[in-house]
Amino acid sequence: MPLHNWSNVESGIFHDFHTAWITEIRNALNAGLLPSTYYALAEQHAGDYVADVLRLHSPPTREELTRLNAEEPASGGTAVAEAPPMISVHEKVEMEITEMQRFLSIRHLSSHRVVAILEIVSPGNKNNQARYDAFIHKTVDAIRRRVSVLLVDVHETGRFDQDGINACIRNMVAPHATPITDKPRHSTLASYCPDPPRAVDIYLEHVAPDMPLPDMPIFLNPERYVNVPLEATYLEAWKGMPSFWRNVVLGKPVG
Repeated sequence: MPLHNWSNVESGIFHDFHTAWITEIRNALNAGLLPSTYYALAEQHAGDYVADVLRLHSPPTREELTRLNAEEPASGGTAVAEAPPMISVHEKVEMEITEMQRFLSIRHLSSHRVVAILEIVSPGNKNNQARYDAFIHKTVDAIRRRVSVLLVDVHETGRFDQDGINACIRNMVAPHATPITDKPRHSTLASYCPDPPRAVDIYLEHVAPDMPLPDMPIFLNPERYVNVPLEATYLEAWKGMPSFWRNVVLGKPVG
């Protein structure tokens, strides 16, 4: 199904769809896409202007990382070395070490620590400079804490993200890397995988309105990932939309 133009409806209507989409993704991941030692939860925070917030945990110590890596199952997920993600743009940048919104978190059973976050960008994240800056800083903070992030932005770029949301995040994570010059006008899908000690792998897709959503990788660790079925879950969420609002989104007459 081609991606819809959500600018036809107010942000509250997209929030309803956004909630259903997160649930469908959670169900798909917990139904067998994730290894048995991981699970996905939809989490939210009732803040003043950020409807859902990223709850960050301190990164594990080197000793804990060694132990947890030794406990990783031999099966489950996909090994990057065996089958790299089939994504249009992949780059590795060096992270500069310095100093949410409904999201989907993936946790490891050994300590219930957050290892990855999937976040669907809402119009409210980009409707003024303060909210946009807060969203970017929360995402960058997660990456710096060695949490993998998959961002799904199905909205066109606007006043505050003219270069695209990935450019803002990338330039903050690695300000001395070669700047990105392309200016996407369409949806952005970006997966960030911190690779200690200082690198970040970025997998990037831009999706035009007439294109289906590709599966995107979300990383459990730098060596393993699972593909998130964005198109299939989007379609399931779309089925539950009230017909009145589906017609509005599609630009059809409503009575």
